[in-house]
Amino acid sequence: MPKPSFVEWEPTEELQKKALEALEIAKDTGRIKKGINEATKSSERGIARLVVVAEDVEPQEVIMYLPGLCDDKKAPYIFVKSKADLGNAAGIERPTAAVAIIVEGKAKELVDDLVEKINGLRK
Repeated sequence: MPKPSFVEWEPTEELQKKALEALEIAKDTGRIKKGINEATKSSERGIARLVVVAEDVEPQEVIMYLPGLCDDKKAPYIFVKSKADLGNAAGIERPTAAVAIIVEGKAKELVDDLVEKINGLRK
């Protein structure tokens, strides 16, 4: 599947794995919001510490507004390859398009490191 046109920067495999790992830790020790609607609301409210979005969402229109929204609200975001991987990391059995980390819990250092690397890649 080709990369969506609205994906302006490409995270490394390592960053994607770290994002999924941070999500798993935050799910157990912090708080996350699962699904595109919840990730959108978290971003709009300015409470999202990190938004993780799947690239393989069809139709792409469902998620194409999220990068712009995250930029407007200063919420860091990262794309991962698969909505199935994202769903698994979030602790649900179904694939999901987006997840927001609200409270990092024990993943705080990992999320902070990810945000720093994401900001470095985007400059």
